Amino acid sequence: MIKNITNVRGIKCWGAHSGVKSLRRDLAIIYSEVPASAAAVFTQNKVIAEPIKLSKKHMKDGIIQAIVINAGNANACTGDDGYKGAEAMASTLAEELNIEKELVLVASTGLIGKPFPTTEIVNGIREITPKLSKKSSAGSFTANAILTTDTFPKEGFTEFDLEGYEINIGGIAKGSGMIHPNMATMLAFIVTDAAIEPKLLQQTVRELVDDTFNMITVDGDTSTNDMVAVLANGKAGNDLLKSKKDAGYKTFRQELKNMMTHLSKLIVSDGEGASKFIQYEVINAPDKKTAKKIVRSVSDSTLVKAAMFGRDPNWGRILCAAGNAGVPFDYTKANLYLGDENQQFKVLEKGVPQNYDKNYMKKLLRESHIYVRLDLNDGKSKAVGWGSDLTTDYVMFNSVYTT
Repeated sequence: MIKNITNVRGIKCWGAHSGVKSLRRDLAIIYSEVPASAAAVFTQNKVIAEPIKLSKKHMKDGIIQAIVINAGNANACTGDDGYKGAEAMASTLAEELNIEKELVLVASTGLIGKPFPTTEIVNGIREITPKLSKKSSAGSFTANAILTTDTFPKEGFTEFDLEGYEINIGGIAKGSGMIHPNMATMLAFIVTDAAIEPKLLQQTVRELVDDTFNMITVDGDTSTNDMVAVLANGKAGNDLLKSKKDAGYKTFRQELKNMMTHLSKLIVSDGEGASKFIQYEVINAPDKKTAKKIVRSVSDSTLVKAAMFGRDPNWGRILCAAGNAGVPFDYTKANLYLGDENQQFKVLEKGVPQNYDKNYMKKLLRESHIYVRLDLNDGKSKAVGWGSDLTTDYVMFNSVYTT
């Protein structure tokens, strides 16, 4: 049986249909049997959904015990009624679990500007809370209940040794459209039974999000509802991690990063209308900031995405996007490689175009996984990001999203 978030000690969950969406699960709850150290990163959009406003308040002390998520309505641009709806979600779940409402995070996803169906969701919370379970099926139900335009649930699980203690990390995510660096229409919830101090967890999560979820793009739009939340309930019994110098911290950090990377890639692979998963890598940059900015500029280029969709090895678009990144970039020093996951061809060497078989390159670009590697030959730093192509299906889907 495939393991999921229910295999993390002390975690129960459930996902069910509350009536907001037709014929699909749309309400999920994740619950830790004990209060957990918590960390969260939220959208950088200036238009902030009501549940994000509430969850930011509840995150102030870094202790959370439950998360409730609804799909089908973003509860964004809904005013006082929407905020009261988010509060009702938190207070209702707290009442059902007999915990303080400040221990509850609230998340929503769906259409923006639609009146929030508070009554239906509150009734749904009361109905499904008694069903919280550690069964594997409960984890799958939960992963499915947070989806919107996604075509498949996004889950991950890993177990590893930490100084003699078995640690489990499980995660679920959603995201398909409105995906862009700096947090997008993306929800990700990760739970672990490791023991780690809240401030250290928050610092770690913020750093790791910047290297994972913030390095993906589908369409260049950052959403109103983004959230990545991590709960660590300490049920594994390991010595509390208090400092980056503590034994085991580096291992925990790497495993958490692996989970975030895994979920990030799943989101990109399910981009609305996407036919290709594209990995962008910038190496030998003068610093990491420069490498990241170039990755983001290239991966978000409409012309680059269109070329990838058309299997067109028009590498000049990649250089153009790199030059638009707002950082120093000398293409006369750069090497550029293009191809699939098994074979990449050098199309540029220190600014000089290279001979290659264009027909064979087009054949490589038919693959579902494409790799773009830009060597700046100007330092030792690097960055990796992931994106999708821009397809006619994406345009058609989003032209009739609400109709």
